[in-house]
Amino acid sequence: MAAPTPLHPDGALSLALAVVGSSTAPLVLLDGALNVVAASASFFTVFEIDPAGALGESFFSLGEGEWDLPRLRSLLTATLSGAADVDAYEMDLESDRLGGPRCLLLNAHLLAYGDGAEVRLLLGMSDVTDARASEKLKDDLLREKAILLQEVQHRVANSLQIIASVILQSARKSQSDETRDHLRDAHSRVMSVAALQQQLAASRLGEVALKPYFDQLCLSVGASMIRDHNQLSLHVDCDDSAVEADASVSLGLIVTELVINSLKHAFPGGRRGRITVSYHAHGPNWTLAVADDGVGMPTDAASATPGLGTSIVEALAKQLKARVQVAGGHPGTTVSVIHSQISAVEADAGVMLAV
Repeated sequence: MAAPTPLHPDGALSLALAVVGSSTAPLVLLDGALNVVAASASFFTVFEIDPAGALGESFFSLGEGEWDLPRLRSLLTATLSGAADVDAYEMDLESDRLGGPRCLLLNAHLLAYGDGAEVRLLLGMSDVTDARASEKLKDDLLREKAILLQEVQHRVANSLQIIASVILQSARKSQSDETRDHLRDAHSRVMSVAALQQQLAASRLGEVALKPYFDQLCLSVGASMIRDHNQLSLHVDCDDSAVEADASVSLGLIVTELVINSLKHAFPGGRRGRITVSYHAHGPNWTLAVADDGVGMPTDAASATPGLGTSIVEALAKQLKARVQVAGGHPGTTVSVIHSQISAVEADAGVMLAV
């Protein structure tokens, strides 16, 4: 197949002039001295330049000299020498005549004819001022929203701390053991949500790191329900997992309920013991477990009647598409909430806990 016949320099120039003249986008054709050979009507219109006074003049003298920028001059000179093309170069054109600075995207390409003796530079540009302003407005709004959200989370956390403090004071003043126990349970549940709010306020990604969250959670529950920390201790064994805020709420409430359950039932009569909260994930599968070395699950039917804590844990596990599994230890009890792609369908089955 024969090679295409190169365009005659005059024909190539005529083609370039036709392209520039018919373009609806701002285009300028420059010669080897960076003087204006031709420009599209849109260039003259957008940048308010008189066509009669532009042809044959230096590109950098157009308008009120706003195009005479050292960086732009260097880029166009380098393009003329064949050193580089200019692709999507963003620059600010300062001009009071145009109503203020304009943000432009420039593209410049060398056109060489025949033996290369005749060179032209084709310069195209797009005014992206409005687009950049919209992007900045969007970024500013997102930043403002994030700041407001953090402030709301901070205030909610403070409010929850105040509520929890009032509940705990009421529990200490109560003469009824039953009322006191209920108030302490309520305090622990409020502190569970307060701990989550603190973690959310510190997070910029909308995710909650579980290790510090569970640490704070156990510290809060232990402070309200453990009188002698030499007798009973709470420990956290958690990997570096971080989960979405919605999931962390459910996980935190499950931990709270299971720890309360162990503290209330596993260590009667001042028995010494240890409770361990663990969480480990492998890909999409994870296991949350609360294990104690207490007296174990009750065997009589009356003590095994499910209570509020059981219902809460089962409902939360179902939300997480997980199943609850209870195993007796020697000694103690381990309650696990297990999520796996294979066994998540078993979540509806549920397992009763003693609360």
